[in-house]
Amino acid sequence: MAAESERFVLGLDAGNTVIKAVLFDLEGRKVSACALYGQSATPQPGHIERDLDELWRNACEALRRCISEAGVDPIQIVAAGCAGHGNGLYLLDRDDRPLIGIQSLDSRAAKLAAELAAEHGDGLHAASLQRPWPAQTPVLLSWMRRHRPETLRQAGALLMCKDYITFKLTGRKASDISDMSGCGLLRIPECRYDDDLLALYGLHGLGHLLPPLIDPTEIAGTATAEAAAQTGLAEGMPVIGGYFDVIASALGSGVVAPGAVSIIAGTWSINQYVSREPVVNRDLLMVSAFGCDRYMNMDNSATSASQLEWYVREFVERDGRHDDPFGHCHRRVADVVPRLDDPYFHPFLYGSSQGAEYRAGFYGLAGGHGEGQLLRALFEGVVFEHRRHLEVLRAAGAAFDGATLSGGGARSEFWAQMFADCLGVPISVAEAEETGALGAALGAGVGVGIFASYEHAVASMTRIRRVFEPNADLKAHYDRRYDVYLGLVTALQGFWNQHARNRPNEGEEAV
Repeated sequence: MAAESERFVLGLDAGNTVIKAVLFDLEGRKVSACALYGQSATPQPGHIERDLDELWRNACEALRRCISEAGVDPIQIVAAGCAGHGNGLYLLDRDDRPLIGIQSLDSRAAKLAAELAAEHGDGLHAASLQRPWPAQTPVLLSWMRRHRPETLRQAGALLMCKDYITFKLTGRKASDISDMSGCGLLRIPECRYDDDLLALYGLHGLGHLLPPLIDPTEIAGTATAEAAAQTGLAEGMPVIGGYFDVIASALGSGVVAPGAVSIIAGTWSINQYVSREPVVNRDLLMVSAFGCDRYMNMDNSATSASQLEWYVREFVERDGRHDDPFGHCHRRVADVVPRLDDPYFHPFLYGSSQGAEYRAGFYGLAGGHGEGQLLRALFEGVVFEHRRHLEVLRAAGAAFDGATLSGGGARSEFWAQMFADCLGVPISVAEAEETGALGAALGAGVGVGIFASYEHAVASMTRIRRVFEPNADLKAHYDRRYDVYLGLVTALQGFWNQHARNRPNEGEEAV
């Protein structure tokens, strides 16, 4: 039981699959936590959607359980912040009821993204420092205008994933600059909406859907009486604007200094570094601003730990097998002695930032290979794709001799060591596992004045659990296999392009 004088900050982290509520003391120690899985729907191939009513129900349940487990008086929770997956498309109707929730793994707008890139790519990058890509928020909104105009006519507001939860908590519709710059809807470096930018996406006349823009640490509102009754929070508790989750996870793992590198092995492969000025480079996927002279420069794709989640869901958990499915996978991988002729895996279950036509696959299988070799190939393929992104960052000017790893993949010591060995640099893993929630919580502490700055908050609330040093012999092994991996990507281009021609056109029903 906490002392009555103790104060706490709360972080919520709303990903594509899980929402977490985590309570922290002011030294960043986890007091209690609750995580709940949500369901995704696939009404057509490439369409990945969620029920926003379920998202809010899960948020309420996670908060209630978290507060109950902590055994604290809700009045001791002095502030809260929410982080959420970026991009996708969340629309409310004119009565503020959920209209549609499209997740950031969606690929329905692949052809439209390519069309926009060909016609307006230079202008879009000059304004937003992003290229169009399929699950980017403005591309999906443009897809709605083209293919679902009757639905779009009902829309009253566009929010990001975490903004919907903040709205339900406070009654205020708003979004923060990290999420809105991360989705390509802001002019950079000014961090403002721009009608000319909207027009390039084909969104002229839709600016009224965009919510008021605030700083991540600015107070968006306070918990309403209705939200307090549903969640167990105290009425009037301040809630900050919150964060694009990759920014929150970097902060929660201790990454805040210019030049520091954050790798997040989660649903997405996130590879990013901090700078005082935005990096202008067309090879980067995006730049996100999270404060005055604070930018995160990124190259990302949906090619990380989501690949293992798919394997577990489809092959390990079928028919109720294995009480510890991820532990099962790690045990099988640990039994394998790596060989140069092991099979390969391309982690493109959800496409690639290089092209939506990319597809996953295992290659080089032989009769003597078993599940351990398949899983090792999957782990390795994920690391190889992170490495490819990090090489893009290096070419854009990032110079680093170490990195901090967070996300679900960071919980695996095997995976963390593979990152160190393959990249040839020390990999630090944060003490906190729920780094996204911690980043949102420490931002809340900044917002209500507990901490004078991000640097103060990070120093007070984050610590490194372990540093994984690289093995030089295995670095040479991975270098050789990485070259083959890249060559295999090139060799499959023709097949992927041909295969893509067999898919339905955007807006058409699948046969």
